[in-house]
Amino acid sequence: MRVIVGLGNPGARYAQTRHNAGFMLVDALSEGASWKSWPGELGDYLVMPDFILAKPLTYMNESGRFAAALSRFYKIPPSEFLVCFDDMSIPLGQIRIREEGSSGGHNGMRSIAEELKTDKIPRLRLGIGPRPPMIDGASFVLGTFTKEERSLLERMIAAAKEAVLLAVKERDIARAMSRYNARSD
Repeated sequence: MRVIVGLGNPGARYAQTRHNAGFMLVDALSEGASWKSWPGELGDYLVMPDFILAKPLTYMNESGRFAAALSRFYKIPPSEFLVCFDDMSIPLGQIRIREEGSSGGHNGMRSIAEELKTDKIPRLRLGIGPRPPMIDGASFVLGTFTKEERSLLERMIAAAKEAVLLAVKERDIARAMSRYNARSD
């Protein structure tokens, strides 16, 4: 992986919402380094020694515009991206890594697949579920984590960070998949 894309929505209003779990992960990977703005305000990025971190700032539904711009500029194929995003069908605290697949109904991942013209994009899904039956999906993902959920979130982000680093540094997504998929700490 050469580009790690964390999905979320820009601004303080969304910063602590479930839908911003991808942003939380890439922020953890940035280790406090200063982000740069991409021309046209498509997103923020950070060139690290082993990979590029990216946060689309176009709102979730248009995340693909920034991913496509990065792909063109750096001449990086979709197979060398790792898109990290929230998934309410996975229990909070668990992660799942896949080498390719459908968007699973996630609008940010759908946008990236459409712009890069392929579903063969590695992804890391961060469990934020399950969604309570009396709450609609949009309200759930745009809600914040409860105090009790925060400790699970922090452990999940730490495990996801380890998984990303394993996949990137050892260039072995299969090993990261076998070690971290659906593991609950």
